[in-house]
Amino acid sequence: MTVDAAGTRARPRTLVTETVLVLGVSLGASAVWSLLSLVDKLTQHKALNQQTTAMNSSVTPDRPWLDLTYQLVGIVVALVPVVLALHLLTRDREDARYAIGFDLRQPTRDLWRGAALAAVVGIPGLGLYAAAKALGFNTTVAAANLSDHWWTVPVLVLAAAQNAVLEEVVMIGYLYTRWLRAGWSLPAVMLVSAVVRGSYHLYQGFGGFVGNLVMGLLFGFVYTRTRRVGPLVVAHTLLDVVAFVGYALLKNHLSFLT
Repeated sequence: MTVDAAGTRARPRTLVTETVLVLGVSLGASAVWSLLSLVDKLTQHKALNQQTTAMNSSVTPDRPWLDLTYQLVGIVVALVPVVLALHLLTRDREDARYAIGFDLRQPTRDLWRGAALAAVVGIPGLGLYAAAKALGFNTTVAAANLSDHWWTVPVLVLAAAQNAVLEEVVMIGYLYTRWLRAGWSLPAVMLVSAVVRGSYHLYQGFGGFVGNLVMGLLFGFVYTRTRRVGPLVVAHTLLDVVAFVGYALLKNHLSFLT
């Protein structure tokens, strides 16, 4: 049994229940919808690698101003679980944001660590995606499908940063803190967090699940050594910026992307 900053005793079961609720309104819910999406794809009369998964799509392409509003509101709303997770951690210790390394105290170190981590993950990740698609285990991922406007690239960059902050703060900083306090072993925390991460990428196919599970284990390992989610956010942002913006700029020039 643990005690929070207010002197309230927090039972392990209460801590785990809290994490389930946070996941239930964020990435855990995404995992459920992702699983249903995979079932839908598998039960269609078309091979998995003959199907396309569209991401970052326009909502009202005929009204750019409204489409931009939709995109920005979606990004802001998706970050609410991050604020919730940090709020819950701060109830136990006021410096929770600094304790998990979600701050700007080491910008240079976070940037170079993040860039190195992105390179380590990105190159093998492309190979895994290509192999999974060739073997029929993954869909074609159309990573950016916004209409072409002046704000397209900035919005894709913001979407990449939003994904990174949401996933790394919740899946690493928050869950690791809570589950370790609840008495879970570090290997169990790393594995369950990575499995959840892989699960909400199942909409892409089995390659997306495996790739993100491995990424989750690697990111978790780095976090246990640095105690900072900052480098993870940088790495994840870089990976998604390359995927989103690269796809948007090259999809009309490289046939294998579509």
